[in-house]
Amino acid sequence: MLRPRSSPRSRQRLATALAVFGMVGAGTTALAVTAPPAAAATTPHRVLFDNSKAETAGNADWIIGTSQPDPLGQKANPTAEKDWTGALSSWGVALQKTGDYSLKTLPSGNTITYGTSSALDLQNFDTFVLPEPNVLLSASEKTAVMKFVQNGGGLFMISDHTGSDRNNDGADAVKVLNDLMTNNSVDSTDPFGFSIDSLNIGTDNPRAVSSTTDPVLNGSFGKVTGSIIRNGTTATLKPADNPAVKGLVYRTGSSGNTGAFFATSTFGSGRVAFWGDSSPIDDGTGQSGNTLYDGWNDPAGTDAALALNGTEWLAGAAGSGSGGDGGGTGGTCTAAQLLADPGFESGSSAWSGTSGVITNDSGEAARTGTYKAWLNGYGSARTDTLSQSVTIPAGCTTAKLSFYLHVDTAETTTTTAYDTLKAQVVNGSGTVLSTLATYSNLNAGSGYTQRTFDLGAYAGQTVTVKFTGTEGSQLQTSFVIDDTALDVS
Repeated sequence: MLRPRSSPRSRQRLATALAVFGMVGAGTTALAVTAPPAAAATTPHRVLFDNSKAETAGNADWIIGTSQPDPLGQKANPTAEKDWTGALSSWGVALQKTGDYSLKTLPSGNTITYGTSSALDLQNFDTFVLPEPNVLLSASEKTAVMKFVQNGGGLFMISDHTGSDRNNDGADAVKVLNDLMTNNSVDSTDPFGFSIDSLNIGTDNPRAVSSTTDPVLNGSFGKVTGSIIRNGTTATLKPADNPAVKGLVYRTGSSGNTGAFFATSTFGSGRVAFWGDSSPIDDGTGQSGNTLYDGWNDPAGTDAALALNGTEWLAGAAGSGSGGDGGGTGGTCTAAQLLADPGFESGSSAWSGTSGVITNDSGEAARTGTYKAWLNGYGSARTDTLSQSVTIPAGCTTAKLSFYLHVDTAETTTTTAYDTLKAQVVNGSGTVLSTLATYSNLNAGSGYTQRTFDLGAYAGQTVTVKFTGTEGSQLQTSFVIDDTALDVS
């Protein structure tokens, strides 16, 4: 039990901690927030294919074209897959021909970034494709990828079988992708709800689950009935960790949480797709000297439709309105938790608020992890704010906002609310749509209490969840928030 504070809270440690994240400002300046990728006006679906992680090592040729970063440098108006050189050229050309996609490649020797001025920074794209990466991502690169997804990007992860270490550096695609999910600074607690199996499945023709509504299986590029495995692996799903995870194509004899060959999930405001083998994306042609296999056109699967529909769905993650469920004003709903950085462990990568609110200061304990949002607690007249904008899909019938709140006060009254915290929903202009609750020094107590509210009335809208703490001129009251969530289904 925390003892009531009788002196104003120290801010020197907070400024030091936030300086690590580049967030120290003057007075009550809002924290810097990296916006999710925005759809371009004329080319709404911006896709970046990675070639920085040895995607062409050995016999691999996982590029859409040899002209990099812009494949249009080889041929500006491709009509056939051989107009671009690479084993993924069929994928790239098919997207390019629609006129709805802008494609780029991150060339070898580059670093994956998010939030920089680079033209190839993930912030400038809607979808990032990792086609069988063979080099471990650095710590900063993993942070970049995770924040990209968390803030609304789409991530396409394509693995291969265990032991497919094409450049002999000790890391195959299974290891690289599992390391991304389990060893990053944003969320290493099974963020996508699945892990990739260490398997080498020789030959199989996995089948799609029965669905007439899933946007990946029923996208604009055709109906998906199945895929192929020609030495690949699967994933184990963990819906208890992320209820949004969903298996779409399964290894023969498998179902449920095991043997998922193609799976989708969400994280924060973004989307994720996993495919267990690179053979289905291989179109059989590429650079001279590579031994390739035409899985793209293999009649045992509908791999082209799966790749293209998957890209279409991922590209809609940032709210472009395409790809079906979960994006913008779509009419269906994917169960998900929508708030980015819900436990504040990223040091305010997704929240706006008064400087110093998101902190790891030990004066108030976090409910979980190290960081929490600490509003007020100075013992002087002050207003602190914390907010995040979020789009609630139109098809979601349930939208539940929850957060854990601890109130600690030095006030001794049992009748007067001197210091208050308002939980509100506001629109883009700042107009209050609803005051969900008002808490005060009268709610002080030991530990955290979960508070829950129904936001179903805002389905189909982009709203801002906002907390405003107002403190009087004497005796501190601290409003400490942790483990937020906006769960939709």
